[in-house]
Amino acid sequence: MFKDRLLAGKRILVTGGGTGLGKEIAERYLALGAEVWIAGRRGPMLEATAGDLMARHGGSVRTHAVDIRDAQAVDAMIERIWTEAGPLTGLVNNAAGNFISPTKDLTPNGFNAIANIVFHGTFYVTHAVGRRWIAGGHKGSVISILVTWVWTGSPYVVPSAMSKAGLHVMTKSLAVEWGRYGIRLNAIAPGPFPTEGAAKRLVPGGSFEDNAATIPMRRVGEMPELQNLATFLMADGCDWLTGETIAIDGGGYLANGASFTALDNVSDNEWEGMRAMIKAQNDMDRAGRTA
Repeated sequence: MFKDRLLAGKRILVTGGGTGLGKEIAERYLALGAEVWIAGRRGPMLEATAGDLMARHGGSVRTHAVDIRDAQAVDAMIERIWTEAGPLTGLVNNAAGNFISPTKDLTPNGFNAIANIVFHGTFYVTHAVGRRWIAGGHKGSVISILVTWVWTGSPYVVPSAMSKAGLHVMTKSLAVEWGRYGIRLNAIAPGPFPTEGAAKRLVPGGSFEDNAATIPMRRVGEMPELQNLATFLMADGCDWLTGETIAIDGGGYLANGASFTALDNVSDNEWEGMRAMIKAQNDMDRAGRTA
């Protein structure tokens, strides 16, 4: 779909770039000639991903282990990139967290675990990059990975729905405020694109494919489709496109509205089982961060 070396000369940071959707987007950018930085909390995972991507595509993938909930640590990361490599030309806000839970059972810590990453952390990264672009007179492009719940809301994932809706508004607000500087902000709202981590927290014991029949196109998303949209939004040639959140979900939210409504029928015992599976996945991820 895209010409070779389309992104040559671009330097792009992908948060949450070690796994899942972030890794897929980073891989396509690298294959098209961009210099890529990936950030996340698990340093060994980032290094493994960087080595794998460069072995398959060549080029440069550099890493920075960071907890984006820490504004000072975020600023230090962006300062390091500017000092060691030069200004970024693009940012993909992909780092996130989510899990299903009845809202009545959420603790403040459970709510903050999501909101501090998705809402606060994404703003910290966007602000740290954007103010440097403005100060240096650089143009730039920001893509935030959102959800279709920004339009519909969604039960059982309220911390994520609230936080992503805030980023939807950030995208529109900063597109206006920063447009004069040549800075564009857009967002992608993916439907179900199967990744291991997301499936274990959002459909514990099942898979995204379980509900494919409810999607008008009768299937889940394929990674090249998401990669192509992320590439289009980052490439030169659509410089007048800003402030938009684009759904890529096979028509799913238009047909079905909010997600997770079927969880109304889940029993207390079933919730206990799913909570145990989500906790096991979280514990495994924590072990990976400290290894």
